[in-house]
Amino acid sequence: MNVLYTAVATATSGRDGKVSTPDGSFELGLTMPKGLGGPGGAGTNPEQLFAAGYAACFGSALKLVASMQKVATGPVAITAEVSIGKGDSGFGLAVKLVGSFPELSADKAQALMEAAHQVCPYSRATRGNVEVTLTVG
Repeated sequence: MNVLYTAVATATSGRDGKVSTPDGSFELGLTMPKGLGGPGGAGTNPEQLFAAGYAACFGSALKLVASMQKVATGPVAITAEVSIGKGDSGFGLAVKLVGSFPELSADKAQALMEAAHQVCPYSRATRGNVEVTLTVG
């Protein structure tokens, strides 16, 4: 792979600490969600951070495939829902990506979602490891 960019972030004290970047672009407090036995409240968690990154990356992949297919999408919003749970082999993740396409038919929007899922780096990284569901809402 020809590396074009490397992001760097450091987490201290796990889910009850903070996450920050060395360039100072952000520093966020982390809080264990109530659903995982924590106090909840102010602060983010790894699942929210993953959801934000996946939604943004998938949105860019969708723009790319729409451009390649010469489809004018109008406004598009991608929402990523990242779930964590425990199975037979330990903890795992599941992702639901929901696309909002007010100016496209549901069929065309779903086709774009499927095409974006083939090129999005997050989708490629999770393929075979994380259940990802694509829907148009």
